[in-house]
Amino acid sequence: MARERIAFGCIAHETSAFSPVPTTIASAEERFGYVRGEDLFTSFRGTNTPVGGFIDGGEHHGFELLPTIYWEAHPGGPLPAADFAALVRELVDRIAAAGAVHGVGAVHGVLLELHGSMVAEGEDDADGAILRAVRRAAGAAPVIVQLDIHSNVSAEMVEHADGIIVRESYPEVDQAERGRECADLMARVLRDGVRPALALAPLPMIWGKNQITAHPPMREAIERLHELEERPGILYASISTCFPLADAPHVGASVSVIADGDRALAQRSADELAAWIFARRADWQTSVPTTAEVLDEIGSTGPYPIVIADSNDNCGGGAPGDSTGMLRTFVERALDDACVLYIVDPQAALACHRAGAGATVRLAVGGKSVPAQGRPVEAEWQVVAVSDGAYTYDGPMNAGLSTTLGPSAHVRTSGVHVIIVTYRDQPFDSALARSLGLHPQRMRYVGVKSTGHFRAHFEPFAGAIRTVNEPSVHDPTQVRYRNLGRPVYPIDPL
Repeated sequence: MARERIAFGCIAHETSAFSPVPTTIASAEERFGYVRGEDLFTSFRGTNTPVGGFIDGGEHHGFELLPTIYWEAHPGGPLPAADFAALVRELVDRIAAAGAVHGVGAVHGVLLELHGSMVAEGEDDADGAILRAVRRAAGAAPVIVQLDIHSNVSAEMVEHADGIIVRESYPEVDQAERGRECADLMARVLRDGVRPALALAPLPMIWGKNQITAHPPMREAIERLHELEERPGILYASISTCFPLADAPHVGASVSVIADGDRALAQRSADELAAWIFARRADWQTSVPTTAEVLDEIGSTGPYPIVIADSNDNCGGGAPGDSTGMLRTFVERALDDACVLYIVDPQAALACHRAGAGATVRLAVGGKSVPAQGRPVEAEWQVVAVSDGAYTYDGPMNAGLSTTLGPSAHVRTSGVHVIIVTYRDQPFDSALARSLGLHPQRMRYVGVKSTGHFRAHFEPFAGAIRTVNEPSVHDPTQVRYRNLGRPVYPIDPL
């Protein structure tokens, strides 16, 4: 019996309408590269990624896996229309070519990783546009999609996908697991007669920062999600907390449910959980202090290390990564055993490389992208170490993937250490810092430019974790939405 031919691939981008950082096709080279064809197996087999899960699950089920493309850039501004069209065209062409392998007909199915909050010039719902094009290429073959938990699920995405499975952990340590579930669902559809019926319950709500799934109140929402999945006839259920910075008409939280052949059951179930979430809408919001206020609250008692997260300047949300509010507070307070991961500053990184390890240089660190990111922090800095920025994530997020942040340096002024990088990324773990001789576990104060993903690595050794609000292009008090569907909570009183 011939094996089922399953095409798989990825076009993923978390797009901020407020980011000054441009995104192009070439931006993927600052992450994992623009990967094509058989190289997907080499790059992603055995990794904690959705595509790694597709490969693992597909091989388990004996599929003939047909790789297409993998394109994922760091979050930033919208992709130019021509670049977006080129990406979609190559994906669709490779799906069509995969269907003609060995002279046979179309593929039997498509496994696709999208982010769920991608915007391109002229396409507010870029993920919906991708799925529309893939549906034309795949015909009646099932198309099953894996999305980020911060997805804005649209009606068009639901129209063109047979199944949508959203990650259900934040930090998102379940990427490969959800990818394997997509492959499992594909096998059940092709071999067991399962007929996925997908329904969406959108919410007029932007989810706040209370999203860490291991802690209340978010943990209760995930528990209710799992209870729903145990009901007869329900295959999978998902909560999407949204990515508000996409600033598109369909932005908002949602619940999606896949039932076996019963769309009405799927819709009732999605509506039920969505109503429960919306009734508790105030629970998902929280107020956020400044770094100075956190230090005043903590005093000198600890417990250490104290991890302080600057969520506004999170490169993982499209920010430039060079805001200086937290760093300036650390320096002005003359903290000992303090560090900041990372400051994106190619100019300072180059100066450190020219000076070399052991040198002392006068540097203005950070604050070079746009005025909203704050002024540079000027001081005499000792260059502790330099590197090319290459490292391998040791997880649990992205475990096994290798990347580079370009020319990087570990510098210090008095008791404050900084990792300066050339390319943007958030500190999913401490692998890069350790490669430069900085061990955050040994610090008293650890500043990270991240919202939640850092927790997967840092929470096990943190004495305390605090999220802070510092000036940035993504400062929620300064962001002005133009394209959101309104009304939407908490911007509007609902």
